[in-house]
Amino acid sequence: MQFRRSITIALLLGTAACVAPRPAPTPTPPVQQPVARPTPAPLPAPAFTNWIDAPQTPGDWRYSPVSGGSEARFGEAASEPRFAMRCVPASRSVELIRAGNFAASAPVTVRTEFDNRALAGSPVNGAMRVVLAASDPLLDSMALSKGRFAIEVAGAPPLYLPSWPEVTRVIEDCR
Repeated sequence: MQFRRSITIALLLGTAACVAPRPAPTPTPPVQQPVARPTPAPLPAPAFTNWIDAPQTPGDWRYSPVSGGSEARFGEAASEPRFAMRCVPASRSVELIRAGNFAASAPVTVRTEFDNRALAGSPVNGAMRVVLAASDPLLDSMALSKGRFAIEVAGAPPLYLPSWPEVTRVIEDCR
């Protein structure tokens, strides 16, 4: 019986010796440090050969009565308006007010489908203001201009504004 045990143990040891050796652990690959990439330069604003092809300035018109007249303001809901039209009935005039940080007088160009006019603008509380008589035909051009008109002042991006009913309402309030 002892002989059998010896043979069994010898067979088990022989079988264990036939097993392939454990493979050597593979080395971990070196960790590459992240490479800092420079921030790409912002793309320049696209230039349009025709202002009417430029996308509309983001925002909406809001009409409201104000003391001594009425006003339509254009801008995004959570921010200050970028542009306003104000009716001043006492002088029968309409003020065009371009928000910004203007310190000196500058020409304000109004572009419509029918008319392009440079007007003398004067700074008031940082904004640029133009005063037009309520009967000025430029106001009609702004109200009826193929759905939009443009306001340009040197040193500020142009505004491409929709000709919505608020524009007409302010003009008509002064007539």
